Amino acid sequence: MKTINPKESKTAEVHALLLGAIAPRPIAFASTLDEAGNVNLSPFSFFNVFSAKPPIVVFSPARRVRDNTGKHTLENVINTREVVINIANYDIVEQMSLASTEYDLGINEFIKSGLTPEASALVEAPRVKEAPVAFECRVNDVISLGPEGGAGNLVICEVLLIHVDENILDEEGKISPFKLDAVARMGGDYYLRANGEAIFELPKPIRNKGIGVDQLPEHIRNSSVLSGNNLARLGNTEAIPTTEEVEAFKSGSLAAYTLNRYSHDKARLRQELELLGKKLLEDNQVQEAWKVLLLSGQV
Repeated sequence: MKTINPKESKTAEVHALLLGAIAPRPIAFASTLDEAGNVNLSPFSFFNVFSAKPPIVVFSPARRVRDNTGKHTLENVINTREVVINIANYDIVEQMSLASTEYDLGINEFIKSGLTPEASALVEAPRVKEAPVAFECRVNDVISLGPEGGAGNLVICEVLLIHVDENILDEEGKISPFKLDAVARMGGDYYLRANGEAIFELPKPIRNKGIGVDQLPEHIRNSSVLSGNNLARLGNTEAIPTTEEVEAFKSGSLAAYTLNRYSHDKARLRQELELLGKKLLEDNQVQEAWKVLLLSGQV
């Protein structure tokens, strides 16, 4: 394990390590106006949501590492106290990236990137028409984190109005991650497209408290087949199936074929049952997985 002391390293090295490790990061595609009314549009990957009531999002335009200069977006939010946070998806990711070009003051990145400005309702800055979601925000505070190159500036934004493209909503009126097709920032030149197999469901811990990994039977806990994630899925259950439930499951179950096929080879039988249990867990058939794995302990 390599250990790095930020105080003894170059800022650029620390910056690269932070961005490479803390990923994926959502992107605030921020549109602002300067005091003369000139539009600015720029993406920032130091961004997230921090409160729902009041609705608060925070993004951070950092001072440039190379020359310790500030960004136009930072100057604008300090002066006007307004910003629109647009959410960019895969359809406009390259246009968003183009907007990050450090054009001279007064150059309109909407025009340079080919995106369409749409009038906002409560703030002066326009939103990006092509963005699937946009948040009109009032800037409550700007907190400087340091005077040197690489220092962030926390822009604390209160969401005043939310615009959502109805095409990204599911049947329940919630944002579908598959329809949103979000993008996120990784280290270097890498991005993440949050779609397809990159999206997976994970049940939250049960309200009645799971038994925990420490309460799993020893043969399951020490399995060389099951991963830490598999064990945690088992630990997120309220109770272990009873012996009677396991016996009732034994005949006519998915395990019956395995029990019959490998009955002459106990080591292979145990491994095959654990592999079956692992697959069931990954298919979210937790109770069936429990019973198969308990059977493996009887071999």
